[in-house]
Amino acid sequence: MLKIGIIREGKVPPDSRVPLTPKQCAWINVNHPVQIKVQASPTRCYKDEAYAAEGIEVVEDLSDCEVLLGVKEVPIEQLIEGKKYFFFSHTIKKQAYNRALLLAILAKNIQIFDYEVLTNEKGERLIAFGVFAGMVGAHNGLWTYGQRTGDFELKRMKDYYDYAEAVQAYQQITLPPIKIVLTGGGRVASGSASVLEDMGVRKVSPIDYLTNNFEEAVFTQLNCEDYVKHKAGGTYDRQHFFDHPQEYVSNFEAYTKQSDLFINGIYWDNQAPAFFSAEEMKAEDFRIKVIADVTCDIAPVSSIPSTLRASTIADPVFGYDPLTGAEVPPFQAAYIDMMTIDNLPNELPRDASKAFGEQFITSILAELLRLPDSAVMQRATVAINGELGPHFSYLQDYVDGE
Repeated sequence: MLKIGIIREGKVPPDSRVPLTPKQCAWINVNHPVQIKVQASPTRCYKDEAYAAEGIEVVEDLSDCEVLLGVKEVPIEQLIEGKKYFFFSHTIKKQAYNRALLLAILAKNIQIFDYEVLTNEKGERLIAFGVFAGMVGAHNGLWTYGQRTGDFELKRMKDYYDYAEAVQAYQQITLPPIKIVLTGGGRVASGSASVLEDMGVRKVSPIDYLTNNFEEAVFTQLNCEDYVKHKAGGTYDRQHFFDHPQEYVSNFEAYTKQSDLFINGIYWDNQAPAFFSAEEMKAEDFRIKVIADVTCDIAPVSSIPSTLRASTIADPVFGYDPLTGAEVPPFQAAYIDMMTIDNLPNELPRDASKAFGEQFITSILAELLRLPDSAVMQRATVAINGELGPHFSYLQDYVDGE
C-alpha cells in the first residue's frame, strides 16, 4: 500500500489551499491501494478536524510516507531526504530566487514531480490552479480600479466565503464604461473572462475594441496573433512563434492607448517579447492605469516591465511611477497601479482546492500508482537520485550557477 502524506504548507506568507480535500482523501483511501495521512496545520481552509471527521489520520510526522503532496515551494529546512514530492517548485524557468531550493532537492536525493509539467503526450497540462488564478486576478483588477477611482465598491475575493457569494455581490454593482484588455487563451484567461462576464462586462472583438467608443464596460480577449508580429514582417504562425519566440516583437501598442485596465493571463517564455517597454510606459497616450499581472514574471525578465515584485494577499497593490521606474504608494492619479499577487487562487481556497483535487484523482493518481513506468510522471520529474530529470537537463547551467 502506498502511503501518501499531505504536508503542512511552510512558505511565508502562508497558503491555505490543499491538494486534496477531506472527502477526496477518504474516497481515495477506500477506492485505491493508498493510505493518506495529513500533517497537522493551523492555516488550511479545511481544518484538521474536517480531515479527522472523514477518518483521515492527522499527524505531525510524515516520515513513513513515500509520497508527500504540497502546493507551494517547500522551505529547504522542511524537505525530507529521499522522498517523492509534488509541489509547484518554480524552478523550471530558472527562477533565480529558487535555485537554492533545487540544489537542496538534488542534495537530498528527492524526486520531485512539478505540477506545472504534469502533461499528456500533446504537452497539455493535466492539473492546475490556473482558472482560479485568472478568476481572482480579474476580480482584484476591478477591485483595484474601484479603489483607485471610487466609482464602485467591491470586497476582496478573499472576503467572500466562495465564488458563489461573490457572484451574488456582482449583481449589486454598476461599472463605469471601463475598457479592459485581457491577454491569453488558456486556463488563466478563461477564468478571468468568466468573472468579467459574471460582472456584466460585455466581450467585444479586438477590432471593435480599438475602433469604437462604448457607453458600457467592455473587454476584449487577445490571443498571441493579436499582440505579436514577426520581426521581418512575415506571416504569423502559431507553432513557429512557440518554437522561436525571439523572432517576434510586440504588436500591443494600440491597446495601451485604448485600455483602462490590463489583465495579463498568458504563459510567457523568457525569449518572447514584452508587451511594452518601460520607456513606452512614459508616453502621454499610455492610457492603462491598472495592471493585474496574473502571469507575474518579475522584471527585468518579464512580459510587463512594471512588475517589480510579487505583491501579497495582505498587501495586494503597489504603485509604479513610469517616469522614474520606481515603486510608489498605490492609488495616485499620476501613477499606474500594479496588482501582482503570485498565489491568487489562495483567495478562493475552497473552490480551488476541490477542483485541483478532482484533477489529481482523475488524471494523476493512476499515473502515480504506475511508477516507475508512467510517461506522465517521467515528463514531470525535475530531479531524481541527485540528478536532473531526463527532460530537465537544460537546467544544468542554472544548477551550476552559470
